[in-house]
Amino acid sequence: MTSSSRRGLPHLAAAVDLPGEYDVGAHVELIRLAERGGLDFVTLDDTSAGAGPGPGVGVGVGPGSGVGPGPGLDAVAVLSRAVAATRRVGLVPMVTGPHAGSADGEAAVAHLDRVSRGRAGRRIDVSGGEPSHLAALTGPSPQGHTVRVADATDGPARLAAARYADVVLARVTSRAQTRSVRDQLRADAAESGREPDSLRVLAALSIDLGDGEHAAEPGHGGGGPRRSARGPLYRGGPVDLADLIASWHRDGAVDGFHLIPVEPRRDLERLVNGTVALLQHRGLFRTFYPGGTLREHLGLARPVGQVAGGRT
Repeated sequence: MTSSSRRGLPHLAAAVDLPGEYDVGAHVELIRLAERGGLDFVTLDDTSAGAGPGPGVGVGVGPGSGVGPGPGLDAVAVLSRAVAATRRVGLVPMVTGPHAGSADGEAAVAHLDRVSRGRAGRRIDVSGGEPSHLAALTGPSPQGHTVRVADATDGPARLAAARYADVVLARVTSRAQTRSVRDQLRADAAESGREPDSLRVLAALSIDLGDGEHAAEPGHGGGGPRRSARGPLYRGGPVDLADLIASWHRDGAVDGFHLIPVEPRRDLERLVNGTVALLQHRGLFRTFYPGGTLREHLGLARPVGQVAGGRT
C-alpha cells in the first residue's frame, strides 16, 4: 500500500450547482468560497446545453452574461465570469449534450483556460467507451492542455478513462469499492502505456452536512456514505466527513473527493469552514496553493513536449 506521506495530501473538489437558480453572482460567490478553502477545483453543470448556439457565448442577456436564451446557465460563461473574482481555484465546466466536444465548445473551454492562466478543466465523455472527441484545444494553454475529467462510475467507461483522463470521478459507497476501482484504473493506465501516478481518482459523493457537528443519524457519518436516489450520499457532520476523507486517503483507497452539496450554500460553507479547516489543522490539507494552474494543484506534470504557453 502506498503511504499517504508519499502520495501527498488528498485532493478536494466541489460542485457549485444551484438547482433552479440562475443568478451568476450567486454561483461566483460559491466559487470564491471554495477558493478560500483551497479546493483543487469546482465543477458546474451546463444546464442550458442544447438551448443556444454554443457554450461561452453568453446569449440571452448579453455577451458573457452566462444566462442562456431560456431557463438555464452556460457553465463556461459563468466560470469565465468567476475568473476575475478568483486567482487560484480550478474551473471545470461539465458540458453535456450536443455542445460537448463541438468546435464551439472546445473553443470556449480553450478561451477559459487562457484567460484563467491555466486553471480550466474539461469533461470528456467516456460513457460509450472511447471518447468521441479528443482534439487538442484551440490555441496555446498555460498548462500544456486542459485537465481532462471523466466519470468512470460504470465499468465500461473505466478503460477509456484510464487511457485518456487526468481526473476520474467514481460514485462509490465504501472504502473497499473505492480501492477496487482505483486499483483497476491504475492497472488499466499502466497496461495502456501510461504512468499510473498521472491519474487522480476521486470518490464522488453527495454531502448533507445537516445541523450538527457529528452524524445526523447515528453511525451514518462515521459509517460512510450510503446509496440514495441521488447516488452515494454522506449524511453527517463536518467532523465525521473530515475523518472519512483522512482515513480513505491514508489507506490508499482514493486520491481525493468530488463533493456535491445537497444544500449548496449551507453544505459548502460547512465543508470549507468545518471539514477543510479541521483537515488543515491536522496538517492533512493545503493551507495555500503552491502553484497557479490546475495541473499544479493536482500534482500533474505538464504533458511531454509542452512548454509554457502551450507551444511544443
